[in-house]
Order: sequence, then C-alpha cells, then structure tokens
Amino acid sequence: MTYPVRTITIDIDRSFDEVADFLADPLNFPRWATGLSSGIEPGSPSTGAEPGEWIAAAPQGTAFVRFSPPNPYGVADHQVRLPDGSVVHIPLRAMRNGDGTTIAFTLFRLPDVDDEQFDADSDWVRRDLKALKALLEK
Repeated sequence: MTYPVRTITIDIDRSFDEVADFLADPLNFPRWATGLSSGIEPGSPSTGAEPGEWIAAAPQGTAFVRFSPPNPYGVADHQVRLPDGSVVHIPLRAMRNGDGTTIAFTLFRLPDVDDEQFDADSDWVRRDLKALKALLEK
C-alpha cells in the first residue's frame, strides 16, 4: 500500500553547501521546525531512546527522532517515533538550484488523516519552510 503525498518546495537564496550544512545539524531544527520548537537533545537508553535517536517533546508526548547522517547530497530525512510506537517518515531534501537551493519536503497522508487535516498539515509545513527561508536568508 502506498499513501498519497504532497511535495512542498521553497527556494532559498543561500548556497547549497550552507543550507545542507545547516540541515545536517539536528540542533538547528527547533529554530524553524515548529514541531520541534520546544527543543531536541540526544537520547539515551534511560530515556527510552534507541541508539542514534534524539528526544523531542511532541503534542502526543515524548517523541524520538532519528536523522540522516550528514552527507554531501542534501538529504536531511528524519523519522519520528511517537509515544504510541508509530513512526512518521519525513523525506527532506536540499537541492542545488543555480546559486541558491530548493528545499523539498514530502508529506505523506496517512490512513487516519482526512482531507481537512492533510490540508492543515500541508499549511504547517509551508509555514515551517517559510521560517527556514527567513532564517537562512538573514
């Protein structure tokens, strides 16, 4: 089974290397990703985190986030393991675009998400990407 998706993009007037480096550091995500705005920190077994997971507060409770390792391709995928054990995969890419960078965020519509919620989630992603753009273009 596959899910419907929306890929939401934004152009950033900064070099690919600067944007990719920024996205490669998990500590930068709370600066623009409102779902992680309360902060993020490296996890430990005593907190329930699996190796390589970070801890973040989510509306549902403590979430565990695993980020792609830094890489030269602009891949900043991450996955969020929610308190109920479900995992949300978030593909995030930085792509060279002339002297700047295009960011693409792929949002999956999961089975329990209706049209209204999918639209709201899409709007949330757009707001976060606009915040990322504003932050990086300062």
